[in-house]
Amino acid sequence: MQTNYVILSFVIIPLLGFLISLLVPAKKELQLARVAFYTTVLQLVTIISFIVYWLIDGRKHLNIEEIVLYQSKEFRFFIGFFFDEVAATYLFVGSFVSFLIVRYSQQYMHLEKGYKRFFNTILFFYLGYSWTVLAGNFETLFIGWEILGISSFILIAFYRERYLPAKNAVKVFSIYRIGDVGILAAMWASHHLWHENITFFKLHNADLVHQQLLGHSGVGIFIGLALVTAAAAKSAQLPFSSWLPRAMEGPTPSSAIFYGSLSVHFGVFLLLRTFPFWEGQMIIRVVIGVTGLLTALVAHNITQVQSSIKPKIAYASITQIGIMFIEVALGWHTLVLFHFAGNAFLRTYQLLVSPSIVIYMIRDQLYNFSPTEKIAQSKWRNTLYQLSLKEWYLDDFMTNIVFKTLKNGGKILRFIHLKNVVFYFMPLYAFGIVLYFNQEIIPALIKPYIPATMAFLGLLMVLRSFAERLHPRLAWLLVLFNHLSLALAVSFNENIDIQETIIFISGISIAGIIGFFCLSFIRRKEPDYSDLKQYYGHTAKYPLLAFFFLLATLGLAGFPITPSFIGADLLFSHIHENQYLLGLFVAASFIISGIALIRIYARIFLGPYIRHNRSNPLHSS
Repeated sequence: MQTNYVILSFVIIPLLGFLISLLVPAKKELQLARVAFYTTVLQLVTIISFIVYWLIDGRKHLNIEEIVLYQSKEFRFFIGFFFDEVAATYLFVGSFVSFLIVRYSQQYMHLEKGYKRFFNTILFFYLGYSWTVLAGNFETLFIGWEILGISSFILIAFYRERYLPAKNAVKVFSIYRIGDVGILAAMWASHHLWHENITFFKLHNADLVHQQLLGHSGVGIFIGLALVTAAAAKSAQLPFSSWLPRAMEGPTPSSAIFYGSLSVHFGVFLLLRTFPFWEGQMIIRVVIGVTGLLTALVAHNITQVQSSIKPKIAYASITQIGIMFIEVALGWHTLVLFHFAGNAFLRTYQLLVSPSIVIYMIRDQLYNFSPTEKIAQSKWRNTLYQLSLKEWYLDDFMTNIVFKTLKNGGKILRFIHLKNVVFYFMPLYAFGIVLYFNQEIIPALIKPYIPATMAFLGLLMVLRSFAERLHPRLAWLLVLFNHLSLALAVSFNENIDIQETIIFISGISIAGIIGFFCLSFIRRKEPDYSDLKQYYGHTAKYPLLAFFFLLATLGLAGFPITPSFIGADLLFSHIHENQYLLGLFVAASFIISGIALIRIYARIFLGPYIRHNRSNPLHSS
């Protein structure tokens, strides 16, 4: 029992540090730095002491009793924690690196306008990091996983008055969103495979896993591929590698703690944590190994041609993580953990000294420059060089093939505007509610197709929201209507308690109303600067409004720090394993709606502040 309290303290300490930092005034730099410093010191000392005790006690796997948040006849949503060798290594490295970053940032961030915001976000990130590492099931892990994504977005856009940080923050968040769906898909399939909220502790029972997968090999492969997708997106593996260098727009300390050492290694962590599940599936092991190998080869070549130090370090880290994927696929867990620790410490050091290195190299080149003779290259080497300079067109693939295709699809749906939604969607939705309460009148031939049809209508609306550039309130309402459609679609499945649907609808409704009023306020105060054509930076004039709108955005997107997350997870749990179209439409809606919502927030509140008394700033400013 005392051991359980100690493990819980690994989450409570950063939580308390984060809450206390919110109360410290922005002008009190020393107090802010001390709160962050003492939080990380206390966490580091506690973790080291516990790990020593745990090693002496025999390195037992520890599973903490769950805290049930919601329970029904069909589903139990609970928080559980798990401690083993993987958690011990990640906790130690994370606490030590966080301590170094906090100590370094005390002087590095001195007199920065966002000093308080920086330390708030770092402590928030550390809370998500500790939560994810200790997670004992998929639901608990997903909460920390999303906190990492939120804090990552905020820190990339730390210099929110600039264009590129805001743009790249949205781009990185979009890739993260794809990884989020991998986790959700794995959670959904796991519910049907195990008929319970399976814990990672139970996954270490090899006989139980083997027996369950014998009759459900297809489901097992699906879960494995979903996990690989989530891991690849989080760790910048192919085809998602291009986001990592673009995430370096934030301050150097945040680049070090996020994309050099800790956050970028969570794809490896996810594979290590779920290894007992997929270790017997040779297809999944081959996919992981090939993904790591191709990424390592491509990223190594890109590293060699980088002209800026931060992208060079980023691609070097991607290369090493690709090798870790290979090691995980081969089952070399101890080597992976040592590799992770070494890469994390090395990249932290390289990024923290990178500003000084640049100065030294410029000075050396100024005084000691000597031109080198041009060496003849073969055609294939020149081709490789050109591809590496273009980063193998990975960014173009994600931007022009994936996201532009979605945007073009939304542009086709121009008939979905507010008038048509009011005159056609609202009556159709009301008719759907009537059918839900009178399902006995629905013909048996039609009833199986109603959930997928309603979900498809919701997907069309969120596609239109993603492409909307003139009317933010319309884009916002379309996402809200999409969620209402998904709730009704899943509600037609049997055995779902109406209370579960109400939990989800109540969460998104409150967030939707708050966000709509925030957009209406901006529309009234800034009528010429309230569309989605560019970044307007209204957070400079309306910081409190921007904060509340961000909370509303997270609530409408169903993030774990909001009540709507429980409702969203409940809805996913009630999608039947043979309802592939329904699952596809719900998952696609989840991806696109999150990107559309964060895009609205970024375009309205981030970027260069547009003023009436001067010309518009250039994108390169």
